[in-house]
Amino acid sequence: MAVSNQNVTPESSRRIAIAELLRGIAPVADDLGALFAAAGHELALVGGPVRDALLRRPSKDVDLTTDAPPERTLEIIRDWADAHWTIGIEFGTVGLRKNGVELEITTYRSESYDPKSRKPDVSYGTSLVEDLRRRDFAVNAMAARLPGHEFVDPFGGLTDLHRKVLRTPGKPEDSFNDDPLRMLRAARFASQLGFTVAPDVVRAMKDMAGRIEIVSAERVRDELSKLICGRYPREGLALLVETGLAAHVLPELPMLRLEIDEHHRHKDVYEHSLIVLEQAIAQEQDGPDLVLRLAALLHDIGKPKTRRFEPGGRVSFHHHEVVGAKMTRKRLTALRYPKDVINEVSRLVELHLRFHGYGTGEWTDSAVRRYVRDAGPLLSRLHKLTRADCTTRNKRKADRLRRTYDDLEQRIDRLAEEEELAAIRPEIDGNEIQDILGIKPGPLVGRAYKFLLELRLDRGIIGRDAAAAELRRWAAAEGLLPDAAADEDAKDGETSGADETSGDGGAPPSSEPAVKGDEDAAARADEEGGA
Repeated sequence: MAVSNQNVTPESSRRIAIAELLRGIAPVADDLGALFAAAGHELALVGGPVRDALLRRPSKDVDLTTDAPPERTLEIIRDWADAHWTIGIEFGTVGLRKNGVELEITTYRSESYDPKSRKPDVSYGTSLVEDLRRRDFAVNAMAARLPGHEFVDPFGGLTDLHRKVLRTPGKPEDSFNDDPLRMLRAARFASQLGFTVAPDVVRAMKDMAGRIEIVSAERVRDELSKLICGRYPREGLALLVETGLAAHVLPELPMLRLEIDEHHRHKDVYEHSLIVLEQAIAQEQDGPDLVLRLAALLHDIGKPKTRRFEPGGRVSFHHHEVVGAKMTRKRLTALRYPKDVINEVSRLVELHLRFHGYGTGEWTDSAVRRYVRDAGPLLSRLHKLTRADCTTRNKRKADRLRRTYDDLEQRIDRLAEEEELAAIRPEIDGNEIQDILGIKPGPLVGRAYKFLLELRLDRGIIGRDAAAAELRRWAAAEGLLPDAAADEDAKDGETSGADETSGDGGAPPSSEPAVKGDEDAAARADEEGGA
């Protein structure tokens, strides 16, 4: 939270914040500053840690800057530090650890991108003020010299913090030309801090949005993830769309701004998606959940490609969850997200209509089992996404959906206690399948296992003997067993399984999906609050 202007002057705020910043690391920082001074070099705390201290926000980073070249930095700290590393030395950065405190020391520098290169050119400087001038925003261009604790703020960063404004130390065009990623970083800070981006900075972002293409996908991904996991992601995403940056890094997002159809029967999908994101965030319990937030933001990106104008002025988006899942996978892959994130987000997008697919009546036990099976380890997130996807302003409809989903979660909990839903599997394993059918390992065992899994989903726990009888009957129907043997086993199965069904009337397993037509599901979702 930003420092309040009321009864707190910038000067008093600065003194308090710097003292607080240095309290935990003062012995190490001051000793290191004295070490550099004795060697004839400057050292200062800089950037994010100073900003966060002034905002009273915790910061896990300790970033320092010096006029010493990286090789000289190594000479100074080698015998003093408990450990050191040189992973970033090509960019002038040396890392070290002392008394449990980890620090990074970077030589004064400037960097810029060649118009045709994704790799920055780095050159070293000799002045702290010039080093601060090359930083992205004035709020990050403040420093505290060591060991004397002199506060250095040549570009008015402290004033900007009080005003909650993002400005660049120099011309924004020069800053963004040096590193185009700073445009995305402006949106990220708008999301994390709730700051307003200065008008001249916004204009430069609009004019130079295409320059973001020169930045590697990995760097874009990292900034985008921080933006989405910020406290105010709507503000950051809106800035991406407004400036045209989204068209380059997440083009599916501005595409959601569909025109409201001529009959005004459908709301804007872009606004709906932002509301779903906010409602998903409201359900988080252990901090930001990147997978849930990405799924909430992207859950309807298949709608522009599937939009159809129907007779009577209706608008339909049949199969948009399937199309959207494929689009999500493609976009997240292009952004170099890890495979587990890609798989989980895409699966949630694919499943986000599943709840509506079962209709409005009471769910059968079979339907509940399939819902749990399909969601797998994503069940908790699917619960949150489904609830978040209700954005209707009709209180009666919203209450009905909430009650229906409350009932579903209770049903899942009850069946979980009775049947171990988290690990739904047939009552007969692969080895037993081979023994019962007299077959060897191979694809046929997999087919039989799949049949038994469908049986388990449809009828619950029916007992091993009844399951074996059903397996033999299936095998006979597939031409794998004599009909006579199958008929005999079927009679046994009817006797042993009659009293052990789960309440679905003993219906045989169906190869049809539990979810009703996608068209019906999409229509219900539209009517009940999903965009």
